[in-house]
Amino acid sequence: MNLEQLRSFVEVARTGHFTRAAEELHLAQPSLSRQITALERDLGAPLLTRDRAGSRLTAAGEALLPLARRMLADADTVRHDLAELAGLRRGRVRLGATPTLCISLVAEVLSAFHAAHPAIELHLSEHGSRRLLDQLAAGELDLALITTSDPATAERFAVAPLLVEELVVVSAASAPAVTKASSISLAEVAALPQIVFSSTYDLRGATDAAFAAAGLTPEVVLEGAEMDAVLRFVERGLGVAIVPAMVLHDRAGLRSVRLRDPKLGRTISLARPADVEPTAAVAVMQRTVASTARAFAASAGATMRLAS
Repeated sequence: MNLEQLRSFVEVARTGHFTRAAEELHLAQPSLSRQITALERDLGAPLLTRDRAGSRLTAAGEALLPLARRMLADADTVRHDLAELAGLRRGRVRLGATPTLCISLVAEVLSAFHAAHPAIELHLSEHGSRRLLDQLAAGELDLALITTSDPATAERFAVAPLLVEELVVVSAASAPAVTKASSISLAEVAALPQIVFSSTYDLRGATDAAFAAAGLTPEVVLEGAEMDAVLRFVERGLGVAIVPAMVLHDRAGLRSVRLRDPKLGRTISLARPADVEPTAAVAVMQRTVASTARAFAASAGATMRLAS
């Protein structure tokens, strides 16, 4: 049984004539007759009686007719839905990102994507990289922007590095610069009043490890804040903070200086399940993320570059 046979059967039932049905379907009558005969043979029962007055449904044909109509309607719905998805008139993308990326790169990504494809449903999950990878593994996300460099990640997911960015020291633009030099050492930063992130941030772990490796104890004035709060506190002059260069986007109230001895940085990657083929909407989101990352790298100067 196939859809062409069902369509021929439904048309004969509707018109009551093989000749008229063949004309409506743009088929030769012998071809139409062969389709009906093949359908009857597959089902093991006659579906139509034929006489000079036309064609009438048998009991088997009466039983099949509503089922055939429903199957053809379902097939049309599938075609329509797939056509809409291919044209991005429908669909869903579930994107995860770390907090530092949500207020910078992701804001630009979602703005560009929604402007181009307003009918696509967007879901955003904001967590640290480890939690995002757990959600990705559980099927709760389609894509995740992460900053972890754990080798095991590449074994479980398809991971595409996007950007390599430096961590910089930010201070209030309204206050005197923390240094007249073009960069500042980690030892100099340790002596400044600092606002540090919550322990759940990947960034906090990286900076704590750098201070410990250098045998330094930073002067912390405020601990446990989230990214947006940290930036606002710095703007108000409460202290300095070590942040990714990307978060300075559209932050006129902050000034930054590059870090040295050592330089600190991170790689931003886009991860997805390795065993799941992305939908059309997800594939377009991947391209939007990549193009937005290129734009960020082009505008950031020396503090950010495309990952090789």
